[in-house]
Order: sequence, then C-alpha cells, then structure tokens
Amino acid sequence: MPFPLLVPLGLLCALLPLHHGAPGPGGTAPDPAHYSFSLTLIDALDTLLILGNVSEFQRVVEVLQDNVDFDIDVNASVFETNIRVVGGLLSAHLLSKKAGVEVEAGWPCSGPLLRMAEEAARKLLPAFQTPTGMPYGTVNLLHGVNPGETPVTCTAGIGTFIVEFATLSSLTGDPVFEDVARVALMRLWESRSDIGLVGNHIDVLTGKWVAQDSGIGAGVDSYFEYLVKGAILLQDKKLMAMFLEYNKAIRNYTRFDDWYLWVQMYKGTVSMPVFQSLEAYWPGLQSLIGDIDNAMRTFLNYYTVWKQFGGLPEFYNIPQGYTVEKREGYPLRPELIESAMYLYRATGDPTLLELGRDAVESIEKISKVECGFATIKDLRDHKLDNRMESFFLAETVKYLYLLFDPTNFIHNNGSTFDAVITPYGECILGAGGYIFNTEAHPIDPAALHCCQRLKEEQWEVEDLMREFYSLKRNRSRFQKKTMSSGPWQPPAGPGTSSSENQDEAREKRPTKQKIPLLSCPSQPFTSKLALLGQVFLDSS
Repeated sequence: MPFPLLVPLGLLCALLPLHHGAPGPGGTAPDPAHYSFSLTLIDALDTLLILGNVSEFQRVVEVLQDNVDFDIDVNASVFETNIRVVGGLLSAHLLSKKAGVEVEAGWPCSGPLLRMAEEAARKLLPAFQTPTGMPYGTVNLLHGVNPGETPVTCTAGIGTFIVEFATLSSLTGDPVFEDVARVALMRLWESRSDIGLVGNHIDVLTGKWVAQDSGIGAGVDSYFEYLVKGAILLQDKKLMAMFLEYNKAIRNYTRFDDWYLWVQMYKGTVSMPVFQSLEAYWPGLQSLIGDIDNAMRTFLNYYTVWKQFGGLPEFYNIPQGYTVEKREGYPLRPELIESAMYLYRATGDPTLLELGRDAVESIEKISKVECGFATIKDLRDHKLDNRMESFFLAETVKYLYLLFDPTNFIHNNGSTFDAVITPYGECILGAGGYIFNTEAHPIDPAALHCCQRLKEEQWEVEDLMREFYSLKRNRSRFQKKTMSSGPWQPPAGPGTSSSENQDEAREKRPTKQKIPLLSCPSQPFTSKLALLGQVFLDSS
C-alpha cells in the first residue's frame, strides 16, 4: 500500500504548489494563516504516528515548538481553527509519549503542545461573547472579533466544540472551554423547529434562522456528530438523548429510500433532492449508536456513486443520478472512507474493504502528481486542481490506513495500556476507545480523568479528614475517660451536633448515581475503556 510514503511527501509539499513553477491556488498568494499556523504540520502530525513514522513525528513536534505563534493579525475561522489546530495539538499532546517524545513532569496535565492548544483556544473565546452564547464564525487572532463581522454562522460552526473544549478543560482544569461549548450546543437545541429540525445558518446575535434548509450535510453535519461523540467521550446521557431526538426527526422528514434529502426546517417539505459528499459520514455515525442495518443500506447507496465516478462529487442529484453543475469536484474528502472504517470494525463485511481498495486505486490513478495528491476538479473528466487539502493527510490517509490495519494501537481493545503518574495520582492511558474529532484527530477518553478529581471523590476525602481530626481532638480532650463512659461521640457545635451538620451537608450534595455508561454497542471490544484510572474487563 503506498500510503506510508505519502505523508512525509505531503508534509514537504503541502505548502507548495503541487507542480513545480506553478502559482498558488487561483494564481493568488497563499493564505498567510496557513503558513502562520503551520496548519498542515499540525493537521497531519498524529497521522505520522498512526502510520508508524515516529522519527518524523518527533521532528515535527520540535518544528512546531520553535515556529508556531498565534499572536498574529490574521482573521481565522473559529470552526477550522478548533478542529484542525486545537484538535490536532491535543491529539499530538496525548500521543507524545507513545511517539517517544520526552514528556515533562506532570504530563498529560502539562506539556508544550497542550499549552499551544490552550493558547489557540483562548484566541477563539472572544467569538463566544454574544447575547446567545453562539459564536461568530471568524475571529482575529490578535484583536478579537472585528467590529463589522457578520453575525451569521452555520450550525456546524456553532455546535462543533465540545470534544476539543471539554478535553482542554479536563487537562488544564479551566472550565471556561467546556462551559462555552455546552452553552452553544444548548442554544442550538433550544432553537430547533416544532418538528425537531435545525436550519443551516443562524444569526448568533438574535437567534433567528437565516437559512432554513435542514439536512445532515454541509453546514450542519458535525453538530450531530459531536452530540454523539461528546456523549460517549463525556458519558453524557443528555447529549445522547438530544441526538436521538434529532435522529427521529431526520428519519421522519429527510430520509427517502435510504437517501437523506434537504427539507424546509419548519414544514419538512423537500427543498433540495441532492446527496452531498460531506453527508457520507452519516453511516459511520449510525454505527456508533448501533444502527448497523440502516448504516449499511445508506453506505451502499453512497458507494454506488463512488463506483460511478471514481470518487464522490460534492453534489449528486439523486433523481437524475448525476452530478450537479459547478459541484462536480472531489477534493479527496474522507467521509465515505471514514464510514467504511467504522462499519468494518463493527461488522467485518468485506464489501467495506472493497471500497478501501477502490479508493486507493482511484486516488493513485487519478490524483497522484509530482509533489502530492491533487484535488480532482471535475470527476466527469478527471481534471485536477492545483491544491491538496490538509484534511487529505489528516483524515483520508488515516482512515484508509486504519481500515487495512486491524492491529494498529488505535484499535486497542483494552488488553494493553500505560499507567501514568500525574500530580493527581495514577491514571491509565492508551487502553483504546479513542474518539476521533471531526478532523480525525484521536482523543483518548481516559485522559479526561487524569488531571482532575471528581467532586464526589473530594467530598469523600473531606469527610474522612473531618472524621479523623474530630477523633483526634476528642481523644486529646477525653483521654482520661474510660470506655465505660459510653461510646465516643463527636463534639457538638453551637446549637446542633457536628454529626447533624455533616448529615445536612451531605443532603445538599448530589447523590452518587450509578448511571449506565454510554458505549458503542456496534464495536466488538473485549474490554471496556479505562475510566477513572481503572480498566474494566467484560468479566468484571
């Protein structure tokens, strides 16, 4: 398979034109934000490790530490910066030790890549300072939100933060990131229509929908994805319940013959009978909630389009069975391959490997050029564009490789793990169950429990310490008394006993509830993910 050689090549060439002597895309100068972020280096970093290129991973980490600076006068997409930069840095940070990088004391609760991720995320926080709590789409990294910035943001640009921001809050101890992400999610939930659908674009100042087309594709997609992945990552029943409600409405109003159309969000009437290539993530998402039959039927529909053109056009007219004008291109997107990887892990169906084989052959035959793999400008005649998107290295290559590599550490079933000592005690990492963000950056869920003590644990310790010191004071005060004087009682405070105070305090605390952990029922793991520093085997 050609992909182990592809990523180093791509890293060298991605910020250059794909053909020597050619200008940048469209004949214009490259976007300075891409250079300033070292975007491709960050986006492809964890791919290097997954493909086994440890030495290049280590070298790129050094390059990033020496060269990345976020204090620059650049207007950046809040959504893209989060999923590519913050997500890429968090993933690389959590994988650093596995890659042989010398980590500092306190890792994974500290480290240079974590500090970079936090710095980048803080640059995004001004975007969330709106009356609704839903963020602007663009922020200037030096000055914050520009005064004339449009308040219209797409749904995905509002609801795609919980995975990265909750991880960042857990690792740094600063709750602000998770808090703003949750507020944004809830505002979208509260803005859904009476029939349970959300639109495509909304005004973040007024909360009014500007574009009322509802579907599972561009502008909405990763909002639904993050409800499911956020629920699994955080073991949050409410997020999963929200998605399941959306799923009912989606199936009722947008699904036709295992295709998903675009409809008017208030009426449910069809507005666009098209399939978008970005929608191909949906079968993979269905597999995460155990809906394998529906996932496979939809996947096979999408696969027929791939076989028709050798790739997925950006828009495909379902009734006509052909591409949509000016939407005939394929920028080497990963979504269908992503779904194949998830479904193959769930079912072992060899049809999914056939898709992987077809993807490798198509990309090699059509897209390979002198210095990388070019976007296909038109699938009808296979004309190429002079660019390679960073998501090709971050996602497409990664999912293809994982589809064909069943023993990769990403697929760990909990049989191996690393015990790490942190300032908060011992925790377990690397046991598997990785959650991919929407840019395919894997997050180890167990890491979220390494750098914090849960409130219940704090209260238990406080109760034990209070009892210990009360007992010590009592023994000092009454050490001359004999056992015949009766059993020991804690000293009473003014007006009431300390035991009554403790009972009253306990009543105010939330009681521990044994909530069944959310899981991915379609994944044939032989052990559960490490949680709170323990590995739970099926037999336990």
